[in-house]
Amino acid sequence: MNTAATMKDSFRDKVATVDKKGKRIWVFPQRPEGRLYNLRQIFTVIYLCIFFGLPFLKIDGHPIFLINVLQRKFILFGQIFWPQDFFIFAIGMIVFILFVALFTVVFGRVFCGWACPQTIFMEMIFRKVEYWIEGNANEQRLLDKSPWNIDKTIKRLSKWFAFWVMSFIIANTFLAYLIGVDELEKMIREPLSQHIVSFAALAIFTTIFFFVYLWMREQVCTVICPYGRMQGVLLDRDSIIVAYDYKRGEQRGKFHKNEERAIGDCIDCGQCVKVCPTGIDIRNGTQLECVNCTACIDACNRMMDAVNLPQGLIRFASENNIAEKRPWRFTWRMKAYTVVMVLLLGVLVWLLASRTDVGVTILRTPGQLYQEQPNNQMSNLYNYKLLNKTFKDKVVELKPENFKGVIKLVGETQLTVPKDGIVAGSMFVYVDNDNVKERKTKLKIGVYEDGKRISTITTSFLGPFK
Repeated sequence: MNTAATMKDSFRDKVATVDKKGKRIWVFPQRPEGRLYNLRQIFTVIYLCIFFGLPFLKIDGHPIFLINVLQRKFILFGQIFWPQDFFIFAIGMIVFILFVALFTVVFGRVFCGWACPQTIFMEMIFRKVEYWIEGNANEQRLLDKSPWNIDKTIKRLSKWFAFWVMSFIIANTFLAYLIGVDELEKMIREPLSQHIVSFAALAIFTTIFFFVYLWMREQVCTVICPYGRMQGVLLDRDSIIVAYDYKRGEQRGKFHKNEERAIGDCIDCGQCVKVCPTGIDIRNGTQLECVNCTACIDACNRMMDAVNLPQGLIRFASENNIAEKRPWRFTWRMKAYTVVMVLLLGVLVWLLASRTDVGVTILRTPGQLYQEQPNNQMSNLYNYKLLNKTFKDKVVELKPENFKGVIKLVGETQLTVPKDGIVAGSMFVYVDNDNVKERKTKLKIGVYEDGKRISTITTSFLGPFK
């Protein structure tokens, strides 16, 4: 029997889904049931409504969420972002990574079991269909070992077809996030020849999802996803994880209802192992394969009820909670992550709040010298580019801020930037000679909309040597 003294060395000796010869051990988890599983089902319904519904939500005819990498156009909650806003995404990614680190330090790998798309689709959708077609875990195991006959062929083909249809639906939704629902509808209505690239992407996504949920399964979490390996660095003895209370459970032994208990509460029924989707024994301690799906908690609680023992032999707890039998505490490490997280979140909010609706770039035309002008003035030629980050046309005006002079557009009377568009052109900046005191003079040009200044652009004015 395993004890607390041997657990530290035993569970890391092997991967649960690989045998000694390096061959994969296929996992046939038992169908879970219980309070936590019911909560996961409710969360899954909400999650799926958001996932499948978000691409169809629009504001003023525009998607509320779009990640169009090809056109470098991103819409998040109705706000459009362009490559010029990349620094905001960079800060956002840093905040997200730190949030993941903080969340893992405090709550372990709960995200994997309760919010990760891989786990939700695999365990709450595809696995349910598999149970419906092939039966429970024992029936699936027997079917896998049985020779190919009519029954096995029908069940396997039915499962593959169902998995392919679900993968196709997921792939369409995923594509809608990338190109938008309107483009997806065009792809459906119009001839295939007009959307070769989109159909190729759809076929690739469908195949990937089908392969992942039919064959890769838990290998995505244990081999491909780096998050499982990161937790070895991020977790400490105060992190909340799905843990087996070995202080209470050891020494294990079989037990009958209402029998006098002289050893630990673990009755060694193995139910926690049978329901685990990654094939591990949670009683061996924290393992990278554990995704905190809580199936083992429900299974153990059900068995504890059956033998009239208290629930919670497997529960959410930290290692120190169990080893030292003390309550959870908010450590200095967690506080440090929280402070950094709040500071970066504040920076991100400030960047979003200070972001202008119109992006303006004004650069002096290269290779052009200054020109002497009448009325004691000189001029420089500039190239401008204006980007409208909204879904409404914008009329803007450029005005001198820190100098006396005039700004004249080349070939335009006013700057009208179409919605979701870009306007580029040239302009002359006339500056009084009295304002030009250096070879390069810093100029500030105000950008106004409806008489209100929305931003200030700094550029240089080339003058004579003095």
